Order: sequence, then C-alpha cells, then structure tokens
Amino acid sequence: MTTSSPTPSPSLPGEHDDLLHALAEQRTLLLITVRGITDAQAAERTTVSELTLGGILKHLTQGEQVWAQIMSKGDGELPDGMLDLEQYRMVDGETLAGLLEQYAAAARRTEASVAALPDLGRSVPLPKTPWSPPETVHWSARRILLHLIRETAQHAGHADIIREALDGASTTAQRN
Repeated sequence: MTTSSPTPSPSLPGEHDDLLHALAEQRTLLLITVRGITDAQAAERTTVSELTLGGILKHLTQGEQVWAQIMSKGDGELPDGMLDLEQYRMVDGETLAGLLEQYAAAARRTEASVAALPDLGRSVPLPKTPWSPPETVHWSARRILLHLIRETAQHAGHADIIREALDGASTTAQRN
C-alpha cells in the first residue's frame, strides 16, 4: 500500500506548479495519518463525529474528482456524485488500499486538469447546490485550487485527531 502523493511536474508555469505543490504537501500530511492502519481502523469512529480516516480519504477523493471536472468542463453542471452522502464513510467491500489508489488517481486527474489550463484566472460557473446563492457564482481555477488546498488541510487536521484517538499516533510522531 503506497501513501505517497504525486509530485507536480516541474515543467508547469510557476503559479500552476506552486499551487499544485502546496496541494501535494497537504495530501502528504493527510496520507501520513493512515500509515500502518488496518481497514477496520480506517472505518472506525474515534470521536463523537461521524468522520473516520477512510471516510475523510474517500471525501477528499470525491472532492478532487468533482472540482477537477468543474474546473475543466466549465459548464456549471452538477458533477455526478457531488452530493452523494456515501462519500463520507467506508462501505462494505471498500479497503484502505483501494481508497488510497482512488485518491492517487484523483490527484493525477487534478494535476492533469491544472496542467491543461493556460491561465488559472479562467472563470467557471459553479454548479447549483442546496447551499448555493440563487445567482450563478463564478470561481477562477486559481480559487478552486485554493479551495482544494484548504479542504485538504482542514481534513488532514481532522484525520490527525482521529488517528491520535485511534491509537495515540499523530502526524508529527509519524514523520520520522
């Protein structure tokens, strides 16, 4: 089972590479929290929250898939699975190894989507969701990447707390 995150291509323009590098760093921190755990541990709740390590990994995978599609297509359509509540928990038959493979594939798709954009200032309409304002909102590809970085960092922090409650390990202690 691999827990490394793809490294952005050094041939990308500076801003593209900088933002992808920042996202890759956050992915790496998240992946440290799942080192050495079992499928059962990945699915275990350790706090009052419904979040699990596997659920966080699955949610971030779905998020990268959805946001890469929004950024690439730019059509304002709601991507399949964006509102799927199953994205927050492991279901029967899912394994940590499988979730890690899906996460790595989503990261590669995000990086390919960003590499294909000549300008991160490209503005795209966001899909309508239950939490959207009534008017159409547009975000730049840059803002979408910043959102992915924030979302990954936030959930990496959640994952660290869950892991520490699970077995006492933490990202800081596992970095060695």
